Amino acid sequence: MPMKLWHQSMTVLTDLPGYANSLRTRINQVVRPDTEVVMHGFAPGSFPANYPGPDIAHDYLYKLHSHQFVVAALEAERQGYDAVVMASLPSPLIREVRSLVDIPVLGYGDTAFRMAGMYGRRFGLLLFNVERTEFWPERVAEFGLGDNFVGVRPSGVTFNEVAAAHGNADALRDVVARVVASGERMASELGADVIVPGEMPLNLLLAQAKVAQMGGATVVDGLATLFRMAEVAVDLHRDSGMLQSRRGFYHSAPGKQRVREVMDFYGLGALGPRLSTSE
Repeated sequence: MPMKLWHQSMTVLTDLPGYANSLRTRINQVVRPDTEVVMHGFAPGSFPANYPGPDIAHDYLYKLHSHQFVVAALEAERQGYDAVVMASLPSPLIREVRSLVDIPVLGYGDTAFRMAGMYGRRFGLLLFNVERTEFWPERVAEFGLGDNFVGVRPSGVTFNEVAAAHGNADALRDVVARVVASGERMASELGADVIVPGEMPLNLLLAQAKVAQMGGATVVDGLATLFRMAEVAVDLHRDSGMLQSRRGFYHSAPGKQRVREVMDFYGLGALGPRLSTSE
C-alpha cells in the first residue's frame, strides 16, 4: 500500500534552496515508488541565520526550538500521515513525541546510531557544529548506546562550506576530501568501526559522493537509513500492529484535548500552520 511520510527538518528549508533540492533528489532515490514524502522545515524566522547553529549551541534555546517537532508530529497525525521522520541528528524530544501520537516516529540520530551497531562494534561522530561536542556523549547515552560510542571529531569543514557544496561539483569535491581525511583520522586514532557524518547536510553530501568507507570504517548513509526504516515501521504498524510502548511515565499518552489546551496556554498551538514546506 502507498504511504505518506512527514519529513521534518530543523532548518527553515526555504532559506536553503540548494540543500532542499539535494534533499528532495536523495529522498526520491531511496524511498519506494509509491511512498509520498512531504518535506517540512521549521517556521520561517525561527533562527537569526539560515542555519540553527548559533541557537542550538545553547541548551535552553535548543530545547525551546525542539517543541516545533512536537507541533509537527501532532499536525502530521491530524492530517493523516502514516509516519513522522525527524531529520535532525539529536532527534530532539523523540521519546516525548512518540508518547503523543499513534503513528511511527523515526529520528535521524536515534536510527543512525542503532544501525551503526549492526555494521561494527564502535561508532563515532563527525560534526561541523563543534560547539556542542560535550552534548553528544550524554545524548548517545540517553539512547542506551554510550558503551559503543568513541566520541566526536570535527569534520574539517564549516556549515557554510557544506551549504555551498550542494549543487556545486567543484566545492563538493573539496569538502568531501577534507571530511574523508578527518574520518580516516577518527578511525585510526579512536578506533571507530563505523562513522556517522552528523549533520544531515553533511551526511547528504557524502551520500552524493558515494563515500561508503573512511579508513576502513563504514560510513552510515543517514538519510537512506532513516527513510527506509520509516517505511519498515509503517509496514509493521499496518501488518502487525506494532507501535511505541504506552507503559509507564515515559511512554503513556496524555489526553489529546489536554495536550492542545496546555500547548495553547504556552502559545505553541499556533505554530502548526507556520511550519514551512519546500513543495
